[in-house]
Amino acid sequence: MKSNYIDIKSIIQVIGSIYQNPNLLDEERYKFNEEDFPQEFHRIIFGSIYNLHALGAKTITVNTIEDYLEQREKKFAIYKSYNGAEWLDQCKEVVNIATFDYYYNRLKKFTLLRMYESNGVDVSHIYDADNITDIKLKQKQEDWLDNHSLEEIADLINDKIEDIKLKYVSNSTDDIVEASKDQKQLLETLRKSPNVGYPMLGKYINKIFRGARFGCFFLRSAPTNLGKSRLMAADACNFACNELYNPITKEWEPNGSAEPTIYIPTEQSIDEIQTMMWAFIAAVPEDHILENRYEEGELERVKRAINIIENSPLYIRELPDFSLKDVEDVVKTGIRKYGIRYICFDYIHSSMKVLSEISGRANVKGLREDNVLFMMSVKLKDIAVQNQVFILSSTQLNGDYVESKTYDQNLLRGAKAIADKVDAGMIMLPVTEQDRESIKLFCDKNGFEMPTMKISIYKNRRGRYNHFFLWCNPDLGVCRINVQFATSYLYEPIEIEDLVINVKSDKNWRSAF
Repeated sequence: MKSNYIDIKSIIQVIGSIYQNPNLLDEERYKFNEEDFPQEFHRIIFGSIYNLHALGAKTITVNTIEDYLEQREKKFAIYKSYNGAEWLDQCKEVVNIATFDYYYNRLKKFTLLRMYESNGVDVSHIYDADNITDIKLKQKQEDWLDNHSLEEIADLINDKIEDIKLKYVSNSTDDIVEASKDQKQLLETLRKSPNVGYPMLGKYINKIFRGARFGCFFLRSAPTNLGKSRLMAADACNFACNELYNPITKEWEPNGSAEPTIYIPTEQSIDEIQTMMWAFIAAVPEDHILENRYEEGELERVKRAINIIENSPLYIRELPDFSLKDVEDVVKTGIRKYGIRYICFDYIHSSMKVLSEISGRANVKGLREDNVLFMMSVKLKDIAVQNQVFILSSTQLNGDYVESKTYDQNLLRGAKAIADKVDAGMIMLPVTEQDRESIKLFCDKNGFEMPTMKISIYKNRRGRYNHFFLWCNPDLGVCRINVQFATSYLYEPIEIEDLVINVKSDKNWRSAF
């Protein structure tokens, strides 16, 4: 169906500006797709300029465009039927490159409205493209469109859709309810399905936190180079891959039910993450993989790990410079398209994009980093609750961890308030000389190897175990960690019975889209 949400003047100004200055295509802030140009003639002109620039053309003229199109008969015929050469000459006369940003944004706004309309969403309350009689309304809507960003327009439309969903699908209300509401049903539900999530890696971890529960946000922090990203890659594989190599039994063993999982890195490249994942699944040191110096059987195990990943619902989405909306959009897209249930976000830190976004929304310049990081934490918790998914993230530590005798949120870099919204808070720390002296007798007596890492459990919402250490020996080369025993912060042994969680996958949960 032909749409009236087309602004020809914006199309002419955008194409004409790029025709005069193709280097505009190199600027990251400008993104184009086919839907920006609903008429085929405009797509042909823009596509020719885009491709010629990508092929290295220094200058683009009518002749270079026609030479390019001559090899594409159908497109060239359309170009000639619209008098393409004359159209390009007229563009040069009317275009004003100084106004490119305005017309680019207007072009994208019309694309957005057109896409909503094509999917059955009435957007006439924002801009009525069919209105030709009510001049005052026309001018009012034009002014509104010009004075609101693409994100604000999308939010307004999405909020309207969400209101309908909450009212007629979710049956959401703001009514106060009696404390007795549905108590018996809740009891029966918990008897049939205890409040336990998917099993996580590490001895005692599942007893402490009752697994990776939907609606929860777990935070695991550490200083630089102590294995945050490696262990998170392992967690992602644990959720998504149903087979792992056991170096003790030297056998491939079943591992859960292959749950849809996404790993969102903010610093590493995809190939860096892939080799960590191979190392974990196959129990092959990553340096053997990177240096191509495999020991007997290791290459075969890595090949099998690759095959396991290929057949697992495991996804990666790089977000090097992200905003809160970027994170939310990635998660929602993952849920809708791939049925994602487990999100590993590596890691919480400020970026220029998120600073700009939050400052813009709050209409405040110079927001402190602690405010920004707290808002990020709030957003991640909201995403977990609203979408009933599990989120695991991490942060760096500040320099106080070296001398500190308290092992809680006060060590988080940037803002201790990050931990306010988390359901579980952990800090990985190197073992100190004082630690070794304090636990040596216990280790010798019980046959434990001297740990090289301790994990402080400083927050455990709805959990019995809190404020203590887990003592571990990590093997970061294979992205694995061996938890040995637990003590209080004063090195008093704590007895914890490990919990085995049996997984029964609900494959019907997967998205229908």
